[in-house]
Amino acid sequence: MIPPFAVRKIGHAVVFVSDLERSRRFYTDVLGFKVSDIYPGSMMPGGMVFLRCNGDHHCMALVGGKDGAKDRSLHHLAFELATLEEVFRARDHLKAHGTKIVYEGRRRAGCQIAVEFLDPDGHHLELYWGVDQIGSDGKSRPSREWQQTSTLEEAVRHPPPGQDTTLHDAALRSQVEQS
Repeated sequence: MIPPFAVRKIGHAVVFVSDLERSRRFYTDVLGFKVSDIYPGSMMPGGMVFLRCNGDHHCMALVGGKDGAKDRSLHHLAFELATLEEVFRARDHLKAHGTKIVYEGRRRAGCQIAVEFLDPDGHHLELYWGVDQIGSDGKSRPSREWQQTSTLEEAVRHPPPGQDTTLHDAALRSQVEQS
């Protein structure tokens, strides 16, 4: 069976690290990544650094506070979809296949609209659309504009400034309006 969406690229990886500052320096000083945003420990236990290597808000993120020897592990992998409608179709497809969905909507930094779920082995995966782009000025969206939501429908109804959440599919548009 062909799913009603197509993964366009691996969008980003998020990994646990034992020393957030040491890892940030490695990825920026040694590999040339740029920092887009930082979460303090009050927003994410251990803190979090969002890194970019292209125009996407982040292609990698680091989550601090893990015991390096025991917890060298992946937090999650994310895959980009081409349209907002595909995120809705992906959610419905995953539900129809009994997949455990752990989050849907829009998180904070990056402002992508996503559905997050577990694969059969419990790996945390994300299908998303609309990650913020960083211009030549190197500035990311201010945190006051992040607009976190807890459903896809709410994400469409309450976009951050500049994010076009117009649904072109009439049936989906009607579904969002009725929810």
